[in-house]
Amino acid sequence: MFPPAATAAEFDQLTRADLLPAARDLLRTLGEPGEPVPFADGSLPVYAVGDQLVLKLYPPVHRDELTTERTMLEVLSGKLPVPTPGVVHAGTRDGWGYVVMERLRGRPLKQVWPGLSTADKLALAPKIGEALSALHSVRDPRLSVLAPADWTAFLAAQREKLVDHHRATALDEHWLAQLPEFVGAVDLGTPETAPLHTEVMRDHLMVTREGEGWRLSGLFDFEPAMRGAPEYEFAAAGLFVSGGDPAFLRSLLLAYGYRPADLGPDFSRRCLAYALLHVYSNFRWYLEVLPAPKEPTFASLADAWWGV
Repeated sequence: MFPPAATAAEFDQLTRADLLPAARDLLRTLGEPGEPVPFADGSLPVYAVGDQLVLKLYPPVHRDELTTERTMLEVLSGKLPVPTPGVVHAGTRDGWGYVVMERLRGRPLKQVWPGLSTADKLALAPKIGEALSALHSVRDPRLSVLAPADWTAFLAAQREKLVDHHRATALDEHWLAQLPEFVGAVDLGTPETAPLHTEVMRDHLMVTREGEGWRLSGLFDFEPAMRGAPEYEFAAAGLFVSGGDPAFLRSLLLAYGYRPADLGPDFSRRCLAYALLHVYSNFRWYLEVLPAPKEPTFASLADAWWGV
């Protein structure tokens, strides 16, 4: 039996080891004999099941994410130039959701990144751009389950709680004071919405060795997927993949489909605005791990992290 986890507090008390007996029983019921071995990373419990499968669990408090991830994986199967996990089993048990999915080949980009040459890194950029372009081009009625139902209303709600959200992350008052004016001055327009991953980062990209270089071999972790403005995607990509490297980001964006004339200060400021409005935004942390701007202003930050 899976334990109760109807609240965040109940779920936070559980460890991946606590869930192993229920996970083993679930796999036996599904006819999958492998022993679940927990992964350390991730906000939800995830287990390797041999070399071929992965089990992901969704506690009752987060069970809506089962529908999001299952739908995205089923819709995207075979549609992107990079592999995504195929769904083998999916359902609910004891109030918990689960997906047993195919295990992607390779290693997380985060693991190999420190040892890559500049040339190896740059070679991956256009492949990521092409994958995101394909993702944003997918149209399927099943994606109607993705939130939010109204992108404009979602952004308005994020703007309303902008300062409170960042104050809760302990962002310095110097930056908090600049938030309303900066975000209010950025014109985000009314773009057509598209399916978004929303957390494209080195942690969620797989690579394999190919000759003297590396090949993009997987994109995973679709539980935070949304439907929204495509440029919302580049908030995480700029923070957690290019990480302030303008050559890498420019290569990614040109492969995505941008023209050089599309890229400049207005684009950079839109990306920063989306990063500030992002559901999981934590700028205090970003300021600690990313290159420092020339000046302590958001305009300077946009140039430092999304300048292309």
